Amino acid sequence: MPYIPTPEQALALTMTYNKEEFHINHAKTVGHVMGEFAKEYDPDRVDFWTAVGILHDIDFEQWPEQHCVKADSLLRELDIDESVIHAVVSHGYGICADVEPTEQMEKVLFAVDELTGLIGAAALMRPTGISDMEPKSVVKKFKDKKFAAGCSRDIIRQGADMLGMELNELIAKTLEAMKTA
Repeated sequence: MPYIPTPEQALALTMTYNKEEFHINHAKTVGHVMGEFAKEYDPDRVDFWTAVGILHDIDFEQWPEQHCVKADSLLRELDIDESVIHAVVSHGYGICADVEPTEQMEKVLFAVDELTGLIGAAALMRPTGISDMEPKSVVKKFKDKKFAAGCSRDIIRQGADMLGMELNELIAKTLEAMKTA
């Protein structure tokens, strides 16, 4: 019977397929941010949003060329519920998957995945880390195409558009969520 994993189960599954500290920390960060957004958009399903955030890159470390495609088959083999599979695969929409984010949670995942990477990279450049970082600092780094060049600004913008949010609002909300981790 397909199931929706708890955040703890999602982390255990993610750690089965990911060994690098960077990938595990990214999964935890995205899961936490998703949980924070859920408190606003879907407060009865915080654990669901968190688990999806944790699982979103379950296949990336071992199968980067098959990202999202491998996640689909892997999660099916693990008997994970279709709602989780759709959400995980849709975060790669237009990049490595043709599954479009349709639910609010899926759109948030699409938007914050890249953005958490950009914010995390900016925090590493600061002596005080993320604790006192202001959204304007992130916006400045966002505009610098050479900074954290692997974080797609187009995807972040597209995610903000999907959510009907101004970019600055998405940055501020994601930053505040990351500060509570």
